[in-house]
Amino acid sequence: MNDAGIALYLIPTVLAESTQDKVLSPQVIDAVQHLNVFFVENVRTARRFISSLKLGRIIDELTFIELNKDTPESETREQLKNLRQSAGIISEAGCPGIADPGAVAVNLAHQMGIRVIPLAGPSSILLALMSSGMSGQSFTFHGYLPIDKVQRKKAIQSLERDARQRSQTQIFMETPFRNNQLLEAVLESCMPDTQLCIVANVTAEDEFIKAMPVKRWKTNTPDLHKRPTVFLIG
Repeated sequence: MNDAGIALYLIPTVLAESTQDKVLSPQVIDAVQHLNVFFVENVRTARRFISSLKLGRIIDELTFIELNKDTPESETREQLKNLRQSAGIISEAGCPGIADPGAVAVNLAHQMGIRVIPLAGPSSILLALMSSGMSGQSFTFHGYLPIDKVQRKKAIQSLERDARQRSQTQIFMETPFRNNQLLEAVLESCMPDTQLCIVANVTAEDEFIKAMPVKRWKTNTPDLHKRPTVFLIG
């Protein structure tokens, strides 16, 4: 058990550049100001994020511990075991632990008796659900769908059935440079009256949020190439 009063802060980051003042809470700024150790999905991104807050921190004096999908759990466990002060987790974008490898560190922290402190901030998944008009009582996030065309079509049709039979919102996403291919697959696989919501570049000045039946999307298809996007079927 942890007896040193050490805590692990879950620090949300921006979803779009130059939105710090709009989307980050004072608690996030305070945590970044006072912590010296950070578990990060991407060191370069984390350094740039902290610098963008203009807190006067000397970046080279901070300790960054890489924690991505390829990091062995045993390595993260050892890093947490050796902590002598509180630390933060910084995701690539949005909230740590949500579709994010930071969940591994959070789980280990609980096992080791380290206090976990989540801080309020933007999550593209929750913002998309909020703005979709679809059920927020029952929903499932699936992450990335299969790349193989046949398997992807089966997955989309399965999500559509769940949305209809369970009145459950189905949420998924894709690597930004494959968004247009995924949208094409959704429009080809789903029934015309299935409700589809597309949320792209949420919180940015050019954010795109629209929900309508598949048949209407076929004649109003947006270009989502390289735009961070969340898809919802309801």
